[in-house]
Amino acid sequence: MTSTEATTTEVPEFPMPRAKDRPFDPPPAARATLATQAPTRVKVWDGSTPWLVTHYEDQRALLRSPKVSSDALRPGYPLSVPSTGQRSAISFILMDDPEHARLRRMVTGSFSVKRIAKMRPAVQRIVDDLIDELLAGPNPVDLVEAFALPVPSLVICELLGVPYSDHDFFQDNSKAIINRHTTAEDRMAAHGNLAGYLDGLVGEKLERPADDLLSGLAGRVRAGELTRSEAAQMGVLLLIAGHETTANMIALGTLALLENPAQLARLRDADGPGLVSSAVEELLRYLNITHNGRRRVALEDLEISGVTIRAGEGIILANDVGNRDPDVFENPDELDLTRDARRHIAFGFGVHQCLGQPLARLELDIVYSTLYRRIPALRLAAPLEDIPFKHDGSVYGVYELPVAW
Repeated sequence: MTSTEATTTEVPEFPMPRAKDRPFDPPPAARATLATQAPTRVKVWDGSTPWLVTHYEDQRALLRSPKVSSDALRPGYPLSVPSTGQRSAISFILMDDPEHARLRRMVTGSFSVKRIAKMRPAVQRIVDDLIDELLAGPNPVDLVEAFALPVPSLVICELLGVPYSDHDFFQDNSKAIINRHTTAEDRMAAHGNLAGYLDGLVGEKLERPADDLLSGLAGRVRAGELTRSEAAQMGVLLLIAGHETTANMIALGTLALLENPAQLARLRDADGPGLVSSAVEELLRYLNITHNGRRRVALEDLEISGVTIRAGEGIILANDVGNRDPDVFENPDELDLTRDARRHIAFGFGVHQCLGQPLARLELDIVYSTLYRRIPALRLAAPLEDIPFKHDGSVYGVYELPVAW
């Protein structure tokens, strides 16, 4: 068993920079830790030194372990940004059971595979309409603004019962929340803006319920199962998670395919849904837009790959590196749409596995099976080195993606 202290005099800072010439790959310094076969210390913004865990099997073991906590208010939790210290600003994904399970159950039914499958015609219509607008509009165009962001925004608005006319408001505030350079005061203000907005919508649903998720939450409030504040906070979480992550997967996935034309041609010419579904999983594995790691804190002493992590010490699980572990995925740095990548941990693992993954998969399946067939000549309208990548937030992607056809 090794010492719990860092074995080097200089602890690397985290997040680590990506290589400029390999924007789809995890940071080289993080990748290098795979060879050590053990967790290593890193330094985060507040000077603390949590453990960085990069091996796939170690990450899965920790994600299902009752010896670690997701509670962001526990001492030692490795926050990615300064905390407000208020439970009301912490979503249920940053809580432990039984409170996590109680709140999660309130919305699980809305994201069941069967219920999400019924949304396919509506999502297909949204994608087709936006492609119609693309083809009728300017050429070249920014695919982020014209397509990648509107698709999941329209979908989550329809699911939640949020007016799409307010999309600029919630997109601007959600960007401020996930940007790690936002000050604590500005982040708290942005969260307050969204919480107040969703609270107002919950109030409207209490008076005039409809067939949407917010109305379902309002019904829980009426039954005394949720407070109105809890319902609003859950709405904030779902609104942000429902459009930021998928929007970045659409844009970044398109860029990765444009940079791998043989794979794009295979996807575009695929006969049947099998390859499209495989492509969705492989792109999720390959890109890992949640690129600052999943955070935990040890509840008791535990051993991972010969290293003892003490109770109260923070843990960062680098899922982007785990999904490139050569012990699990052969030739992991290659984008191979025929690969069986279903074991990836892009959505996490265990009780905190992403609630919205059925919806994300549906949206990506429809986009990846439609966009490149309808615009077969789609190409980058700028050199790759000029594309502005998002290195400053908890969600990785591109700010703009100029394309032409």
